[in-house]
Amino acid sequence: MPGKEDSSDKEKHLELFLKIGLDERTARNTVANNKVTANLVSVIHEADVTDGCNRTVGNLLYTVATKYPANALVHRPTLLEYIVSSKIKTTAQLDSALSFFASTASDDFKLNEFEEACGVGVEVSVEEIEQTVSEVFEENKNVILEQRYRTNVGELLGHIRKRRPWADLKIVKQFVDKKLYDLLGERTAADDEKTSKKKKDKPDKIEVKSVAVVTPEQPSEEELNPFLIFPQPEENFQVHTEVFFSDGSVLRCCNTKELLEKHLKATGGKVLTRFPPEPNGYLHIGHAKAMFIDFGLAKERGGGCYLRYDDTNPQAEKKEYIDHIEEIVQWMGWEPLKITYTSDYFQDLYDLAVELIRCGHAYVDHQTPDEIKEYREKKMNSPWRDRPVAESLKLFDDMRKGLIEEGKATLRMKQDMQSDNYNMYDLIAYRIKFSPHPHAGDKWCIYPSYDYAHCIVDSLENITHSLCTLEFETRRASYYWLLHALGLYQPYVWEYSRLNVTNTVMSKRKLNRLVTDKWVDGWDDPRLMTLAGLRRRGVTSTSINAFVRGVGITRSDNSTINLDRLEYHIREELNKTAPRAMVVLHPLKVVITNLEAGSIIDLDAKKWPEAQSDDASAFYKVPFCNIVYIEHSDFRMKDSKDYYGLAPGKSVLLRYAFPIKCTDVILADDKETVLEIRAEYDPSKKTKPKGVLHWVAEPSPGVDPLRVEVRLFDKLFRSENPAELDDWLADLNPQSKVLIPSAYAVPFVQNAAIGDRFQFERLGYFVVDRDSTPEKLVFNRTVTLRDSYGKGGK
Repeated sequence: MPGKEDSSDKEKHLELFLKIGLDERTARNTVANNKVTANLVSVIHEADVTDGCNRTVGNLLYTVATKYPANALVHRPTLLEYIVSSKIKTTAQLDSALSFFASTASDDFKLNEFEEACGVGVEVSVEEIEQTVSEVFEENKNVILEQRYRTNVGELLGHIRKRRPWADLKIVKQFVDKKLYDLLGERTAADDEKTSKKKKDKPDKIEVKSVAVVTPEQPSEEELNPFLIFPQPEENFQVHTEVFFSDGSVLRCCNTKELLEKHLKATGGKVLTRFPPEPNGYLHIGHAKAMFIDFGLAKERGGGCYLRYDDTNPQAEKKEYIDHIEEIVQWMGWEPLKITYTSDYFQDLYDLAVELIRCGHAYVDHQTPDEIKEYREKKMNSPWRDRPVAESLKLFDDMRKGLIEEGKATLRMKQDMQSDNYNMYDLIAYRIKFSPHPHAGDKWCIYPSYDYAHCIVDSLENITHSLCTLEFETRRASYYWLLHALGLYQPYVWEYSRLNVTNTVMSKRKLNRLVTDKWVDGWDDPRLMTLAGLRRRGVTSTSINAFVRGVGITRSDNSTINLDRLEYHIREELNKTAPRAMVVLHPLKVVITNLEAGSIIDLDAKKWPEAQSDDASAFYKVPFCNIVYIEHSDFRMKDSKDYYGLAPGKSVLLRYAFPIKCTDVILADDKETVLEIRAEYDPSKKTKPKGVLHWVAEPSPGVDPLRVEVRLFDKLFRSENPAELDDWLADLNPQSKVLIPSAYAVPFVQNAAIGDRFQFERLGYFVVDRDSTPEKLVFNRTVTLRDSYGKGGK
C-alpha cells in the first residue's frame, strides 16, 4: 500500500515539475532525491504556481529550492514574489539575492537595500552588453590572439560581469562566442591539439625529485579536516527544518534566542555529540563510521561525546552487548565524555509525556498494531484521537500503574495523519511492556519509543550536533515537532550515508541469524564485518579509522564500498608494523643430498624488507639443514617459461639461504603423487635462478618443524550485495574459511602471543588467534598480499 502511494506521489511531483518548465531529465533526477523534491514542492506552493509558469521562472525556483540559505527561510516568500513577478529574472540577480539573505538570516531588512543588492529594476540593453564585450576584447586582444581558442573564456566573462553584473549571461555568452569567431575565424586543427611541454623545458631527474618532495599535491581543506562542514554551537539559531501540515500551515523550527543562550550557558559553548547504539547486538563497521563522526567532531572542536545506550526496549537488550559496546568503543580509540542510558531519563520522559497530553499534543489510543497500520495507510485519524485531555491523563496514569493489559493501549503523539510524511502519522510515544529493564530494574511497565525519547534526551543532554544516518532524514519533522511542542532546546541535526561494504551483510537481523543458526562461529567470527570479528581477524582500529576517514562524511546514498578499499588500508598499516616470517601451509619434503645429515647452518632472515645489516634486532635466526619443506604448489613435474617454482632439473633460490636444484622426485605407487624431492644446494651461491621460494627446515636432526594451525578467511558471501537476494543464505561462500591443521613455521614465531601480527612471506598477513594453546599456535589470515585497490587508485 505505501509503495503504491509513493509511486503515485512521484508521478504527481514529476507532473508538477514539468509544469514549471523543468526539462524532463532534471525533473526525473529531482524526483529521485527526496530532500530536493520536498524543498521544490514547498517552493512551488509558496510561489503559488502549482498551475505552472514559464521556464525562466521555473529554473529560478529550482535554484531557490536547492540553494536557499536555511537560516533565512522566513524571508523566502519575499524572494519568490520577486521571481514570479519577474523583478528578479536572471541567475546573476538570484545569486546576489541568495547572498543577501544568507548574511541577513532571520533579521529584518530594508526592501530598498535588497533591491539595490539584487539589481531590481536595472535593465541592461543588448547594445550595452555588446559594447562591454567589445571593450573587454580590445583590452585582452593580444592574449586572445596568442592563445586563440585556448583563451580562458571564464576570465573574459568575469571581466564583463564586473562591469555589467545584471546583464543576461546567455546574451553575454552569445556575444563572446561571436566576437571570438570574428577575431580568430574558424577553429583549426592546431587549436584542438593538447599542449605538451618541450623536452628542453623539463628539469633533470634530481630537480624533479626535489620539487616532488618540496611541493607535494595538497589535499583539500575538507580532506584535512572533514568536520569543517558542521556549524558552531552559537550558530544554532537558524531554521532547522520546515514541517508542512496538511491544512497548509508550516512550522519553521528553530531555537529562540532565550533557549540558545540557556544552552550555551550550560555547555560553555562547547560541542557536545552522542554515539547512541542500541544494546541489542555487536557493533559492525558501519558503527565505526558513526563513531568517527560523533567522537571525531567533538574531539576536533575540543568538546565531548556521550556514549549513550538507547535502551528503550527491555526485551532485546543484554548486559553482554552493553559490555561489548563500551569495550569496543575504547578499542576503536575513543574516550566518552560520559556513559549514559536513555533509561536514566525515564522519569523526565514520563513527566514530559504528561505535559504533552496536557497541551493537547498526545492521546491514549486503543488501536491494535494492525489497525494502526491500516489507518495510517488510509491516512485516517484514530477514533480515540479527540478524546478529552483529562481522560488521556487518567488512562496514561493507569498504564504507568500496570492497570491496563499489554497491547491494550499506547500513548500516541497528535501530529498530522494526513501529512505527506508518514513519520508524522501520530507516532507511538509509549507502549506497555511487563518486562524488567536491564538497567532500570522493575520500576516501569511502560517504555518510551525511539521516536519519542531520542530527540528529548538529545535536548536534555544539551547535544549540539545530533548526527545520524540518512534513513532518519524523514524523521526530522517529528524530531523538531516534538521539541517545539515541548518548548525544548533543539540540537542541530545532520544525516550522513550509511557505510556498507561489499560481500557481507550489515543488518542486525541478518547478523543475528548468521550467529544464532551457527552459519558463523559467533559475533566475533573473523568473516563478519562486526568490529569484534575484524579485530579477531587481525585488523587494527587505526586502519579501520583510516578507511572511514578516506570514505568521507558523505550524504551520497551510493555508499557501498568495495571490500578491496578496506583491505588496502589494512595492508598499508600491517606492511609497516608486521614483522616477516616464513610458514609453509602444505609442506613438501626436500632432501638436500649434498649437505651432511645433522649439519645445521644458522642463517639471518629479515623481519623487515629495509633491515640494515648493522641492526641485529631487524633479523631473526632460521636454521638450514639437509631436510627442508617447501609449498606443494611450488613444485611441478613439467616446467614452463612463465613458471618460477621448482621442477626436475631446475633451480630456485631458497629465501635468505641458497640456490637448490631438483635432481630426483620420489612418487607414490600411483606414479603421480609427489612424496619427496631430492635436491642439491649451491653453497657458493653462483647460481642465479629467477624463482625465490619460502621454506622451513627441521630445527634439529629428526625433529619436525614447529606445527601451527592456520585459518584462511575469505569473503563471507559470493555476491557483492547479498542482502538484496531473496535467498541470501544460499549465497554464502563455502570457501570463506579453510582450516590448515598442520602447517610448518620457523622457530621465530613459537613465542608469539595472542594478537601478535606477522607477514608470512608470499602468503599474507596473519594474527595469533585466541584459540591458541601452549601446545599449538593458531593463526588467522587477516588479508592476502594482493592489492587490487591500490593498483586501481585510491
